[in-house]
Amino acid sequence: MQRRYLFSLSTLSALALIAATGSVWAQAYPNKVVKLQVPFAPGGTTDIVARVISEPLGKALGQSVIVENKAGGGGVVGASETARAAPDGYSLGMATVSTTAANPAINPKIPYNPLTDFTPVVNIAATPNVIAVHPSFPARNYKEFVAELKKNPGKYSFASSGTGGIGHLQMELYKNLSGTFITHIPYRGAGPALNDTVAGQVPVIFDNLPSALPFIQQKRLIAIVVAAPQRLAVLPDVPTFKEVGLEPVNRMAYYGIVGPKGLPKDVVDKINAGVKKSLEDPAVRKRIEDTGSLVVANTPEQFAAQIKAEYEVYKKVVETAKLKLE
Repeated sequence: MQRRYLFSLSTLSALALIAATGSVWAQAYPNKVVKLQVPFAPGGTTDIVARVISEPLGKALGQSVIVENKAGGGGVVGASETARAAPDGYSLGMATVSTTAANPAINPKIPYNPLTDFTPVVNIAATPNVIAVHPSFPARNYKEFVAELKKNPGKYSFASSGTGGIGHLQMELYKNLSGTFITHIPYRGAGPALNDTVAGQVPVIFDNLPSALPFIQQKRLIAIVVAAPQRLAVLPDVPTFKEVGLEPVNRMAYYGIVGPKGLPKDVVDKINAGVKKSLEDPAVRKRIEDTGSLVVANTPEQFAAQIKAEYEVYKKVVETAKLKLE
């Protein structure tokens, strides 16, 4: 009996030591720089939101949070790197509808499962999407826009952040529902796509509003229609897709943080709390809201449910419209 008792005591001691070590490790996180990877080129909405949140999040965590851009494949290259990273909380990624819903829905060869290969942490913000045109385009409103496309099928092209991204897939859905045809020109992110559209090299763009809005306000682009719950205060004269009879296209984008699968709950909770604390700062909230975005700051469980719901929506869109990669 004595020997059995000693064995049990030593086992309990070992378990207690492991638990204490794990607790100390969680409390110590982070003890070095945290990387927040943006799976698109600089200049797009994902990049904007990441850079707005990175500095205050670093202050909340007590360590620097650096933003790195890894563009390619409509966000797949960067998202794949995040999925492969060690689940220690030092390699995080920005998650978008493009990387976790639209691209996986249309691309059967994508190297990750959006529902099982990431640990959702928090949805930072939701943003409207917009179709905008260069001032040289012969339309100034939605009615003129759709009439021009129907009159000249195949004459025009549109830029997006990449093949399989939300801009590509939502425009394909728009084409299918509106009976129009316009050629897709994919880029390595919204930044390069915007640059070429503003320069007049591509006449049309489907983009997230935060990155396109400055050019719209400067009258270097003209907003035609937006994907939003209602008309936006910053664009009061621009109708929503619902208003023009295309409610299935009327979907906002999300911009959140994920880690690789297996990210410890204590770490997830610490990052989630850090983001929420950052967004309590009126100046930080204003920087996000000034882009036309809505601050979300939800729980990891709520963000996971959003990702799943959006993926299922786009999977159905792809199947119904029989969309395929170009």
